[in-house]
Amino acid sequence: MSAIPNPIPARMKGVNRAEICDQNFVEFVKAWSGRAGARPAPRQPILAGSALDAQGFRELFESQLISRHLDLMARVLRVQNKVFYTIGSSGHEGNAMVARVTRHTDPAFLHYRSGGFMAERFRKLPGMDPIMDSALSFAASSEDPASGGRHKVWGSKPLWVLPQTSTIASHLPKALGTAVAIETARRLGRALPVPEDSIAICSFGDASANHATAQTAFNAAAWTAYQKLPAPVLFVCEDNGIGISVKTPDGWIGQRFRNMAGLDYFHADGLDLAAGYAEVQRAVEHCRRTRRPTFLHLRTTRIMGHAGTDFEIEWRSIEELCAVEATDPLLRSAAIALESGLMSRDEVLALYEDTRKKCFAAAEEADRRPKLSTLAEVVAPLAPYTPDRVRAEAERADHAERRLEVFGGEGKLPENQPPRHLAIQINNALHDLFAKYPEALLFGEDVAQKGGVYTVTKGLHKAFGPRRVFNTLLDETMILGLAQGFANMGLLPIPEIQYLAYFHNACDQIRGEACSLQFFSNDQYRNPMVVRIAGLGYQRGFGGHFHNDNSITALRDIPGLVVGCPSRGDDAATMLRTLAALAKVDGRVSVFLEPIALYMAKDLYENGDGQWLFPYPPPGEAMPLGEGRVYGEGHDDLVIFTYGNGVPMSLRAAREIEARRGWKVRVVDLRWLVPLNEAYIVEQARSAKRLLIVDEGRHSAGVGEGVITAIAEGGYGARPLQRVVGADTYTPLAGAAFLVIPSEADIVAAAERLAQR
Repeated sequence: MSAIPNPIPARMKGVNRAEICDQNFVEFVKAWSGRAGARPAPRQPILAGSALDAQGFRELFESQLISRHLDLMARVLRVQNKVFYTIGSSGHEGNAMVARVTRHTDPAFLHYRSGGFMAERFRKLPGMDPIMDSALSFAASSEDPASGGRHKVWGSKPLWVLPQTSTIASHLPKALGTAVAIETARRLGRALPVPEDSIAICSFGDASANHATAQTAFNAAAWTAYQKLPAPVLFVCEDNGIGISVKTPDGWIGQRFRNMAGLDYFHADGLDLAAGYAEVQRAVEHCRRTRRPTFLHLRTTRIMGHAGTDFEIEWRSIEELCAVEATDPLLRSAAIALESGLMSRDEVLALYEDTRKKCFAAAEEADRRPKLSTLAEVVAPLAPYTPDRVRAEAERADHAERRLEVFGGEGKLPENQPPRHLAIQINNALHDLFAKYPEALLFGEDVAQKGGVYTVTKGLHKAFGPRRVFNTLLDETMILGLAQGFANMGLLPIPEIQYLAYFHNACDQIRGEACSLQFFSNDQYRNPMVVRIAGLGYQRGFGGHFHNDNSITALRDIPGLVVGCPSRGDDAATMLRTLAALAKVDGRVSVFLEPIALYMAKDLYENGDGQWLFPYPPPGEAMPLGEGRVYGEGHDDLVIFTYGNGVPMSLRAAREIEARRGWKVRVVDLRWLVPLNEAYIVEQARSAKRLLIVDEGRHSAGVGEGVITAIAEGGYGARPLQRVVGADTYTPLAGAAFLVIPSEADIVAAAERLAQR
């Protein structure tokens, strides 16, 4: 490798780093005075001993230049408000090698510095234009083929690049999940949307490798490999030695991952195409052949600041910046082109300037293209809902023969059994769904042979086998990452989060990843799933905060999420059918929130009355999204809105209120908590003389706030109204737990206060 002279030094504060970077390349090529070899044939090595041929180098060099000029264009046009994103790929252009040696059908989850990768992957299919597509994305045009103008993301449906923001390594769990899903679907005999020997590609920076979410994925990959389970994921750590302004200790990534059991480590020089190509190729071939988690440590650098607002000259010395600029991979690529004799100085400069013109022309054209101009346009892909199709799918009952096999005959079908409690009916409904959907998978902690800590999944492992019902490692982040991967590969995941409190540490896998995919891909990609979460309060003899968590605030504000909460067994069955149909038809992500304290509830008013046992609804019955259940239709003296544990409590309190006051009380079980059916709430409030909201969640940001808002905005806020709600505190242990959540006595007392108004 010929020495690359120091680039032109930056001598003054406030200098434009993009201009320096641009000038460095031009001056370097003009000043080059080395000896050129004989022009190599297209299939000859670009340099002696290199695994990269001349044609491959030329194309990679072109992809690098496209990536660089998109960066330069973004910095220039941002100040004119023609571009809205300036996190660049300069210094990372060597990731184009990863794109070249992989296939366009290998699902890719990319770091935001992946301009080179994308430019090179665009070569895989004819007729695609990486420059114009990227320019539309930079300009936030509604014609952006990746996100429809909603965000600058690297993505492409035909190229199997799933759009995401890739912040803080949150995409690593779902990348590993996708790799596992490729093998799972193949073993189940399910048709895959990609070839069976595909691998999942996941790139990220050295700083992000330290994040807990990344460590989750690495640990799970190693855990999988330790058991000799295939997981063909290629982790690509693009190591530029810095995260915004925080430097990675020298050698840290190599030291951390070179000897990590379960991850097969490779190192490649991403700053030198001729030298680095062989090792990139070897890592990809190893991953595809062995089906093992593979870690490719790719040396990169960061030319220019983290983003357009990062003025490095203010916190890095001129000497350091000059040293960084000297490692610019485009300088090395220009040197290779010249040394090999493949291109002359004039040809290199002509290609450089021609690429610049194309990028700026595309950006100017993209600026003239339409933008998102209405709220309806913005949210269109966020939460698609086709009620007629969902209802038809939920009520579809063409799996009668399979049901007979699963349940053991006509007489053992659940609809032919006596009324049962909630836990049994959820179990029956899950058996039903698995008979209906061969692609359904259930997984989580303790769900297989044990049948869950409350036996809700009992028998599923035996009935459907370990490939469809299985235990995972104890890591909720990875459970939800696996769910996204399975969904990406066309399966129907039904993961279980053992307790609501355990969801909170993994919330971003739903908030930032699963629920955002349809939004950021303009509904081109979907990862449908039904997440079962056991939660809420009122458990006796067991508990404390982690087992009596009544906070669902973290679920309520996730865009696009559906949350259903049944209070009785028949509702659970019909709700699950609708949730599965929402996943299958509209690709939705939903949470099925199961009140633990009601799992075994049989009685309502007195011991032994059996009034909280209900018959199993046969296939063909389903609960429409947003539809509540009313007890005491037409009773208007007092209307109580509630859900979950609040339903039987409110019914018991209503009987006492009626006895005390002579009122006719109506209890409305909301059933669907996200999104709240505001029109339904207003309709139920319309004829009410008094309103009472019973919300077992916390005082702040609970469901009750949404109910009151709907009533007020519907024009009925002047009615006498009270709210019975949990306290803003963590749940204590034992009997003290019942001091912080609503009781029947609290409901009755609230009604008495309403009587005084």
